[in-house]
Amino acid sequence: MDQKILLKKLFKDWKITIFIGLIILLIGTFLRTFNLTHLPVFGDEAIYIRWAQIMRNEPTLRFLPLSDGKQPLFMWVMMPFLKIFSDPLVAGRMVSVLTGLGTGIGIFVLSYLLLKSKNVSLASMFIYMIAPFGFFFDRLAMADSLLSFFGIWSVIVAILLVKLQRLDLAMILGFLLGGALLTKSPALFFSLLIPTTSLLVKFTKSKNPNLGKILKILLLFFISYFIAYFSYNFILRLGPNFHMIGLRNLDYVFPISHLWQNPKDPFIFHFDRAREWYVIYGSWWLVGLFLFGLANIKKYWKEVLVLIGLFIIPILVQSMFAKAFTTRYVFFTFPYYAILCGIAFKDFDFKKTYAKIKGVLMVLFAVQSIYFFFIFQTNLQKTPLARTDRSGFFEEWTSGIGIKESTDIIVGEYMKNPSKKIVVGTEGYFGTLPDGFQMYTAAYPISVIGVGIDLHEIPRNLNESVEFGNSTYLVINSSRLKMPLDSPEFEIVASFPKAFRPQFVHEYTLHGPRDTLYLIKIKNMNPISSGRREWVLFS
Repeated sequence: MDQKILLKKLFKDWKITIFIGLIILLIGTFLRTFNLTHLPVFGDEAIYIRWAQIMRNEPTLRFLPLSDGKQPLFMWVMMPFLKIFSDPLVAGRMVSVLTGLGTGIGIFVLSYLLLKSKNVSLASMFIYMIAPFGFFFDRLAMADSLLSFFGIWSVIVAILLVKLQRLDLAMILGFLLGGALLTKSPALFFSLLIPTTSLLVKFTKSKNPNLGKILKILLLFFISYFIAYFSYNFILRLGPNFHMIGLRNLDYVFPISHLWQNPKDPFIFHFDRAREWYVIYGSWWLVGLFLFGLANIKKYWKEVLVLIGLFIIPILVQSMFAKAFTTRYVFFTFPYYAILCGIAFKDFDFKKTYAKIKGVLMVLFAVQSIYFFFIFQTNLQKTPLARTDRSGFFEEWTSGIGIKESTDIIVGEYMKNPSKKIVVGTEGYFGTLPDGFQMYTAAYPISVIGVGIDLHEIPRNLNESVEFGNSTYLVINSSRLKMPLDSPEFEIVASFPKAFRPQFVHEYTLHGPRDTLYLIKIKNMNPISSGRREWVLFS
């Protein structure tokens, strides 16, 4: 009977919060799933999805991502989704959608665990769910959302661990950290920063009990790290090329000596970019809420300090040591920024002047986020993205504009005449092309091969394919095609212009104002002798 009374009281106290939370989740789900394939496939997405397809069909290649120094967990999680969804791009992006929603719930739990405020939890969750930083990157078939999910739940369990000091929590934390390490290398930040949750331990005035508590927490953390790194090493060493992770990491980061040899470059430039990204995908209105949230630092200095560490330290370190720096590299820090902004609504009373200012800032932020989503859905190439993201998603070879439409044409031809062999040569050997084409044609007996870049003539293997009676195509960006468009050797079947480049970028000088993806059909210029019976693909 006591349990029933407790449950009734719990439901009475939380029913409004649960109802509002569910509405926020529904809004977040809509922003992440509506017109999910509206943004064409991005280069890294094409690679990861193609890996997952190969790994699903060939069990001996389950560790294929290690060949490029990438951890495979994201692709492993994607594999069952490829069976559920016929569109591979939807399958890959749904993994990020679901983990993004899981991160949103984690933000609610973490903020309540730290500040015991329903207002803060709902505000923080709302910020993450509708901010472009949240919904835009949770719509991409890349590992960043999964990393963010493991990260925030690791922090939640770590806080429970230091407060309750239980072995089962240490084991759960180990598995969560292990999952993060199997997802992406920046999981190292969570490993290094999670011990900061020890600040939240409440000590007594007596010294001896405190010493025992400290030793117990240290032992439990040791168990967590042992499980995490044992899982990471044991699982990945089952496959070949484990050493490639370390080698590829060296391609992305400067050595420690960079700190005293040249600390300003690229730190100043990278940190300024990170600030710019938070304004573009968060807005200046959130900066205002962030400052209001910091006003509570005197009363909740331990909790705020833990959140600031999780938010700013990865940005500072990557700004200093990262050779390449893109928006996705700081995405996993955004949940903690959202909570720091949400703290502004602690003890919220709308009758007070400051509370009204906070409410206005939140409304303005919501309006700007909705405007971003509206532009994204109605005029894709006008979406106000950061410069590096606009270049990658809309302008350069990493953009998948035209790939789905080109594969639809090819598949349509195959469906009309399944007996005729189709061969497609694509620009490059790895990346947006040919992986994007192979991703969409995996269910059909269509041969897709890479033929290199900067083509001054039709590759010999494509000419031979035509001579043997195959329907043969070339898919290439205009910046890589060094032949006249009116060449008698081919016919342009379709062209898909990409977004215009700004005049101040280097690519504008090299390749002109915009790139175009061409679907080209190769003509038969030199029929072969009838005695030759065999044709072999090569690249």
